[in-house]
Amino acid sequence: MFGLNALFAFGGAALGRRLDPYFGFNFLIEIDGLLTGGFSRVEGLSSQVQVEEFFEGGGGVRHFVGPTKWTNLSFTHGVAEIDTLWNWYQATTRGVIKRKNGTIILLDRKQFPVTMWTFRDAIPVSWTGPSF
Repeated sequence: MFGLNALFAFGGAALGRRLDPYFGFNFLIEIDGLLTGGFSRVEGLSSQVQVEEFFEGGGGVRHFVGPTKWTNLSFTHGVAEIDTLWNWYQATTRGVIKRKNGTIILLDRKQFPVTMWTFRDAIPVSWTGPSF
């Protein structure tokens, strides 16, 4: 479930040690078992089931469940000690597509995990650098 470095990070929090550089962030991102960054904001944790309508001859409407549409995840205001996310994005822009699994971990004020969300078969689709 958690990668080894994520467990060390949580263990450090339990012992009262600082988790630099991730200490000031609410979300940790783990990809393929590797803690890759800390972010203050995560958006896109949503999905929607599409409903298709079929109009019958007598004026009635039937609703059929269609495919599920997932929103793109967006990680904002973050920092990473290693360049795993950047390298993954760069490879994707060069046509080397590698889908990865990951976990978004919400931390409380004491830096302990509160809840988590998993994602599967993800690819990076956008990158925005810092503003000056």
